[in-house]
Amino acid sequence: MKFQIVAITVRSITLELLNDEIYESQWEYSYYIDGKKVLSSCKNVVSIFGLEPNTEYRLRVERDFSDYKEINFTTSEESVLFDVKNFGAVGDGISDDTKAIQAAVYACPPKGTVHIKKGIYLSAPIFLKSHITLWIDKGAVLLGMTDRYKYPVLPGMVRGTDEKSEFPVGTWEGNPLDSFASLITGIDNEDVYIIGEGTIDGNAENSDWWMYTKVKKTAWRPNTIFLARCKDICVQGITVQNSPSWTIHPYYSENLGFYNLYIHNPYDSPNTDGFDPESCKDVTMLGTKISVGDDCVAIKSGKYYMSKFHFYRTSNIIVRNCKLERGHGSVTIGSEVSSGVENVSVSKCIFEETDRGIRLKTRRGRGDTSVLNNLNFENIKMKDVPMPMTINMFYFCDPDGHSDYVQSQEARPVDDLTPKIGKISARHIDIERAGACIVCAYGLPESPIEQITLEDVRASFLPKEEEVSLVPIMMDNFPAMSKKSFFFKNVKSVNLKNISIKGSKDKSPEYVNTENVNETNVKYI
Repeated sequence: MKFQIVAITVRSITLELLNDEIYESQWEYSYYIDGKKVLSSCKNVVSIFGLEPNTEYRLRVERDFSDYKEINFTTSEESVLFDVKNFGAVGDGISDDTKAIQAAVYACPPKGTVHIKKGIYLSAPIFLKSHITLWIDKGAVLLGMTDRYKYPVLPGMVRGTDEKSEFPVGTWEGNPLDSFASLITGIDNEDVYIIGEGTIDGNAENSDWWMYTKVKKTAWRPNTIFLARCKDICVQGITVQNSPSWTIHPYYSENLGFYNLYIHNPYDSPNTDGFDPESCKDVTMLGTKISVGDDCVAIKSGKYYMSKFHFYRTSNIIVRNCKLERGHGSVTIGSEVSSGVENVSVSKCIFEETDRGIRLKTRRGRGDTSVLNNLNFENIKMKDVPMPMTINMFYFCDPDGHSDYVQSQEARPVDDLTPKIGKISARHIDIERAGACIVCAYGLPESPIEQITLEDVRASFLPKEEEVSLVPIMMDNFPAMSKKSFFFKNVKSVNLKNISIKGSKDKSPEYVNTENVNETNVKYI
């Protein structure tokens, strides 16, 4: 048995089993602290709470009496523990607890913990402070107010005193635009832990956030957790739900860890992505379950203005041992990717009942710094995902999305507005009950996709009585497909190795304007 500790806080620990299984094991493991059993779980990533600060513990992980491992660890130091009720919070779900919680946060010294105990705490946005822990305990709910005018506005861009520099604060869909502050807002914070078994509830279903979503009312909708220019942040164990828009949105931030979260929004809630790292680097998400109304994970790097004047490429993103279900895409990259995305690793994950599994989307106008490269997907199980993998360089977003400039099939000059997609690999992928097309990849004629590698892929389609016909990619004039294996257009190189397709209507991949094709052991059953 092998495992690794991935996070230690003042009062908790997260560890990950190192095995070949995806998201969870066929075995149940028992976890003991100082000889006392504290947890049983099949999940590959678990968190243990209820520990004391600055204390050495003996951890035993056991599958059976003959298969176990023990190690010692020490929790982090804590300077003080603040109970928000001592600052005036009530926790009855009716009283306004904003000022009390905010006072506890701002009064908390370095290495201190702000404790939100069991109860329902109605609140407007809370702004974080560096070098503290926010502990939302089991049974505690931080509940967002329903009146949008209780939420401060974050201005999209503020001019520096020198009248030359710019300072972005608010953001909306890749542009610096006025937006409401989020229920948890961090700006220029570092060394912050948000931990516990409690819930952060955006309460959007009881407000008007999901009504007239394309209309700006004072400012654009908030996230539930927004982290701008933050570093060294750990979010562990929390449930985050009912978000007004994107749920967790790290922005121009680095060295972030998200462990054992449950992110949940209703299936029909608009623009409620689960996790949207935008212009970030060194981000890890482990053991998290996401079920939302839009993309589960959406990796971004802003639109053209931000790339031109505030360039920050998203890089080194790890998503592992997660379950991503419902929503539009399991893992999406784009379409706001003008600064580019590189070095993404998604592994040991379950994709279930999302419209698309792996979803890459960009378009003309994103810019020549919009380079997507070294995107790797490995050990993925997909079930009831109609379109397992789509790569679309004609995505029809934004006001000009249906214009001839974006949608023309004629090659245009390569210029400073032309995006690029480099190398993509998907290995050890198991797909069950696909619908439209296993892989649909459509590059630009003037900027073909550089390389797609598929290896050890097993896929089966829906039975005949459940057949569907769907348009796999969002571009103009693209036909619906049903039980099609592979479609590649405007791709420089395609490598297919050890592929098994069951139940498709075709018996070979379709290649259009694809330069180099390497097929090894591709079987149609």
